[in-house]
Amino acid sequence: MPLLQFLPEGFALPPLPYLIALAVGLGVVAVGATSRDLAVDRRHVVAFVPWILAGSCAHALYVVDALPALLRPLGGTPAVYATVAVGAGLTWLAADAAVDAETTPQVLGYVGLAAVVPTCATGIAVGLSRGTFSPLWSTVALGVSLAVGAAAWALLTRLVPRVEHTGRVGLLALLAHAVDGVSTAVGVDVLGFGERTPLSRYIIEFAAGLPTEPLLGSGWLFVLVKLALVGGVVVLFADLMEEDPREGSLLLGVVAAVGLGPGAHNLLLFAIA
Repeated sequence: MPLLQFLPEGFALPPLPYLIALAVGLGVVAVGATSRDLAVDRRHVVAFVPWILAGSCAHALYVVDALPALLRPLGGTPAVYATVAVGAGLTWLAADAAVDAETTPQVLGYVGLAAVVPTCATGIAVGLSRGTFSPLWSTVALGVSLAVGAAAWALLTRLVPRVEHTGRVGLLALLAHAVDGVSTAVGVDVLGFGERTPLSRYIIEFAAGLPTEPLLGSGWLFVLVKLALVGGVVVLFADLMEEDPREGSLLLGVVAAVGLGPGAHNLLLFAIA
């Protein structure tokens, strides 16, 4: 089917009981968020970062077949996205009911940290036990990503000063997609990994056919395309962030998550596989 051509490899719904549980969980979160009219600002978006990282680590464990059988259906694509959304959403609702508005983002972030630390530590332990733990290229990719993302932010704020209205959420979006782009390039050009998302794979294959391939490899174009697209999105949302910080923060947070999730997954997978 044509639609399936645009889905990443490995895309599969979990078994029906898990699917029902996730659907109910998402419904509870949606109803709760609507009824409580949850506040959303830059602090909440940043507080979601550990949750995104926890989901990325869980999916990496899924890929290397290291999740317990009971949890494995929650770690695949797209179940892991729903799992993180339910966990973070329920935590957000509970924090909103239990503490004041100023403390809610802190609680959300700390609980996320409590989830990401053991999940990623398990991944490292799996790599060590299997003798496959090698963090060199993950460390290089992370360092290059941060440098590229920071440079892209500096250039963007100079060319379009109003993007500073997006603050750390705009910066997070650029850094997140820099991590995804650079880690993908390292995985393809250095480590021999394949790209599972069809559109991304087409860009990489196109670059592989250019005369620059022997010198630059095939992943550089993917990095540039990602940063250009995200930079354009940040520019578009700059005015919205000033006019409606709530909606702007939420939308840019989603943009950041779309990059940070796959990027963090790549880094851990490269290190343990």
